[in-house]
Parts: sequence; structure tokens; C-alpha cells
Amino acid sequence: MQLFYNADINSKTDIFFFDREESKHIVKVMRKKAGDKLFVTNGLGQLFETEIVLGSDTKCSVKITDITTSEKAKYHLHLVVAPTKLNDRFEWFLEKSTEIGVHEITPIICERSERKFVKNYRFDKIILSAMKQSAQTFLPKLNEPILLKDFLKKEISGQKFIAHCDDEQNVLLKNCAVPEKETTILIGPEGDFTTNEIQLASSQNYRSISLGKNRLRTETAAIVACHTIAIINEN
Repeated sequence: MQLFYNADINSKTDIFFFDREESKHIVKVMRKKAGDKLFVTNGLGQLFETEIVLGSDTKCSVKITDITTSEKAKYHLHLVVAPTKLNDRFEWFLEKSTEIGVHEITPIICERSERKFVKNYRFDKIILSAMKQSAQTFLPKLNEPILLKDFLKKEISGQKFIAHCDDEQNVLLKNCAVPEKETTILIGPEGDFTTNEIQLASSQNYRSISLGKNRLRTETAAIVACHTIAIINEN
């Protein structure tokens, strides 16, 4: 299923117009014409089956013929991750975590962060593309980058974890995470969290956990955490 996205489409929409770029792709690349079906989501769990009314490569229009609403997940996974030095590695994490089923992502700047400045514009496009590719109807939320010390001041509900290598006795995430819960997991930079950062997180009731015996890159650790939570929430 080829899935399109528009944040403005909803159950009250009758006729919908794609922008010039999407219209050109639909008509020139996909060779769609009047009467053909297209599927559109607003990223809020709704899937709209539509029929092309006007197959224009500058302003393709469709009418909604059916609406399906997906059930929200019984859990909420928030990954709080230090951006990697190389953009492509962090983008890989964004893509794969979206495919697996993350719900919210916050880039954090830590004491040992290799990158202190992050632009979210391209990251938004990566997440959107991954949502469409994996045929999902919920678009993960990408928050603005924030200093770790400032993030830890926020009131966060649910179970809270910090993954680090400072203590080999840390319990495995898979053995302590509870399904169907709001879950927040902190993943640090390549140099790991500092002792002060770990202590600060602990003072805010973040539990120290391990993601396995091997030392993982930041983006790999984040994917392992994402997959672990997804698996324990499988019905």
C-alpha cells in the first residue's frame, strides 16, 4: 500500500488537494488517474481511502470514500537520545525506531555529547518517510533538542530508565520493564553518561538498566531499547 500523509485531512474533509510535489509524483511517477484509489493518513491514527477526482500533476484532488481509525498502542515509548556525531547514524536510528514503533523522541545534549547543536528539519522528514514506508497511521512526535539537565527537571510519568555502562550489575531492560506502561528511556552519547549525570537521573527516579553485555553505539543502543519495549508489549 502506497501511503500519503497530510496533517490537515480529517473526518470532516470532503475534497482534498495534494500539493504540487505530491501531485506530480502521483500523476507522473505513479501514473494514477481519475477513479484510482489512494490512501492518506493524518498521522493521528486515521487512514483515509480516497478516489482521485482530478488527476492533475499540479493539483491532484481526491474525495474520501472510507475512513478507518487505528487503535492506539497500549503503551507509550519515549526515547531520549544523544545525537551522534555523524548525522546519518542518528537518521538511521530515527528511521528504524519509527518502523519498530517508537511514539516520542527527544534529542538530548549531554556533557560528553559529540554534537551540541541539532536541527530537527531533516529529522522530521526521515520520521515521516519511515512512517509511510511502514504503513503506519501514527506519526511519532519529535521534540526540540534539550540539555539533559533541563530534561530531567520535567515531570515524567510512568516507568523511567537510564541505560549506561557504569555498573556491570545493572539489570537488563527486558527483565524490569513492565508492559502497557508509559516508558521513558535515556540513551547517552558514545562516551556514555558521566557519573554526575547518572546520579542526577537517579535522583529523579530513573532506574539504571543494561541493554546487554556488549558495548553498543548510541544508535544501536536506542534501537535495542526500542525493540525490547516493543517485544514485551506484543500480545
